[in-house]
Amino acid sequence: MAYETLEILREGPVATIWMNRPALHNAFNECLIAELTAACTALDADPGVRVVVLAGRGRSFSAGADLAWMQRAGAASLDENLADARKLATLLRTLAQMRQPTIARVHGAALGGGMGLAAACDICVAGEGAVFATSEVKFGIIPAAISPYVLRAIGPRQAQRYFLSAERILAARAVELGLAHECVPGEMLDARLGEIIQALLQGGPLAQQAAKQLIAAVAHRPVDEALVEDTARRIATLRATPEAREGLAAFLDKRPAAWVAGA
Repeated sequence: MAYETLEILREGPVATIWMNRPALHNAFNECLIAELTAACTALDADPGVRVVVLAGRGRSFSAGADLAWMQRAGAASLDENLADARKLATLLRTLAQMRQPTIARVHGAALGGGMGLAAACDICVAGEGAVFATSEVKFGIIPAAISPYVLRAIGPRQAQRYFLSAERILAARAVELGLAHECVPGEMLDARLGEIIQALLQGGPLAQQAAKQLIAAVAHRPVDEALVEDTARRIATLRATPEAREGLAAFLDKRPAAWVAGA
């Protein structure tokens, strides 16, 4: 598929989605939202894709909403605004629920919706010069669509500050907050990304998908009989799969598992 605002690169089992509006710092508009949703949906359905990286061309990861798009939205009806908001919410959910591990490669600005994209990915690696912010209140709006993913990353207490103040969050502070997993010198960003990708490729694809589902199911639940039973059923079901049998056999035979050899 040809994209107007994206570039998709494939290197074996790794797909990198490059947001490609560098002159506008990869700001969101209707086209980018639609194309990014379509790209995530297509890659999610591709059994040959093991890891998805989200990155931005130019000087920024994504500076959030395109102001021209926001102005059009401001002049639109409530129903039109609601339709637009639903499309952005669908994009973020589609990215967050991909079966593959997803990594945000963040450099430069990751503001508003850009910060939401970073939070929606499973892993976020930031260059030292990266800057995050939930800047929406400066424009008289709120970070509504991105809020489930940002709160999942930094928690409600920290969101209380940053949603209200719209302060810039430097990369090192983003790590302290839990928004980014690592902060590395800019020239080492791709090398560190490669190391994480290689670690991810060692895991079983079905197990990684199940692990993502496990986190969603267990997070913030009390440890009661229902949760204990749920976790027991999850491991028992997975243990009986061909992937699990192959993983154990490979370990005992001191050889790479089939999914590693084929990566």
